[in-house]
Amino acid sequence: MTPIRPGERRPDTASMLRVDQAGEFGATRIYAGQLAVMGDRQPAARTIAGMAAQEDRHRKHFDAMIARRGVRPTLLQPVWHVAGFALGAVTAAIGPEAAMACTAAIETEIDKHYAEQLEQLGDSDPELSSAIAEFQAEEIEHRDAALAAGAENAFAYPLLSAAIRMGCRAAIALSKRI
Repeated sequence: MTPIRPGERRPDTASMLRVDQAGEFGATRIYAGQLAVMGDRQPAARTIAGMAAQEDRHRKHFDAMIARRGVRPTLLQPVWHVAGFALGAVTAAIGPEAAMACTAAIETEIDKHYAEQLEQLGDSDPELSSAIAEFQAEEIEHRDAALAAGAENAFAYPLLSAAIRMGCRAAIALSKRI
């Protein structure tokens, strides 16, 4: 563990865990909403089901870390429960490409978010850094798979992507604190 030099601040790992667990929970809800609308008949649904399984594993990992470290989860979890499912259902109702656009937008923001956290952590918390790095790689795979599946062909893609990315950034900011 690297010592903290005078004037440096120790990374707020409790806030990091809170927001990361909330984000993975939200992702599972988005995919649940998409699958509820799409069923399992479309190729996109099979891709989404695979991503959902990875997100569930990420969430369970952060659930365990939160419990072990005594970190309070976000108080906004009931909001993310409903909002995540609704976002997933709406994007799937627009079509498979819009569902993939949702994934591409969110995973773009999560990649940036995880990169910022890794930079802040340095080598101060190897357990958390290792989880974040592993999950970041999988989130990048999700983004790339969504783009390969036609995310950019979604109706009004630039607008849809920008709105979802803005919402994701807001959810991150709120979940860190609340």
